[in-house]
Amino acid sequence: MATVADILHFIESIAPPHMAAEWDNVGLLCGRKDKAVRKILVALDPFRTVIDEAIALGADLIVTHHPLIFRSPLMAVNEDTEAGRCVLALIEHGIAAINAHTNLDMAPGGVNDVLAQTLGLTDIEIINPVENYGLLRKGEVPEQSLTTFLGSVREKLRCQGLRYVDGGKSVRVVAVGGGSCADGMYEAIAAGCDTLVTSDIKYNQFRTAWELGLNLIDAGHFHTENPVMPVVAEKLRFAFPGVEVIFSENHTDVMNFFV
Repeated sequence: MATVADILHFIESIAPPHMAAEWDNVGLLCGRKDKAVRKILVALDPFRTVIDEAIALGADLIVTHHPLIFRSPLMAVNEDTEAGRCVLALIEHGIAAINAHTNLDMAPGGVNDVLAQTLGLTDIEIINPVENYGLLRKGEVPEQSLTTFLGSVREKLRCQGLRYVDGGKSVRVVAVGGGSCADGMYEAIAAGCDTLVTSDIKYNQFRTAWELGLNLIDAGHFHTENPVMPVVAEKLRFAFPGVEVIFSENHTDVMNFFV
């Protein structure tokens, strides 16, 4: 019977902790390593809706991209905070929580490789690699108008809409960075890219991209990162055939567009 420790070891084999940013919080954030695991729920986020889904399914473990506890000290585990309520719910129902965050962004076969593949890029490379890993990816598409590429991004990532700036170029060499990677626009330009697909882009970053002549596309945090999670689920199924691995059916992006 697989244990939480076995699952953690596997996750760390595909997204090594040393690849995580110094400020990040990855690994086993709740639960006992010796707990037997018969059922895993995989989702992008450890939000309460996901935890409720895990409880309803009788899952022993949730595996997510984003961490349960992040960038703030958890001073108390009680009902006064959302993080506290989530930790309480997991403990009360005996559910462990593992996450791979920036280490999964960086790792080969992780967030950004899957994003590049989902968008149909070919000849995918790491921009500014450190040994065999790095954050941004670049690849090529048949040369096309920005409008055509925008339609393709929206369709392939299943976005309700996109925010973008037109850098005045057709699309051929594309950089991608799931989540908040707009600061990587200078690296993308230096790597010969005409377009960057990422999310969480700020007003001034759009302006800078326009001035630099870079097509900059914000496809949403959820939609640029979620494609990797079914891949993680499939890898878990292959590695642990005796464990039931379920990809969340309820977790979606809560952001909407009014048009």
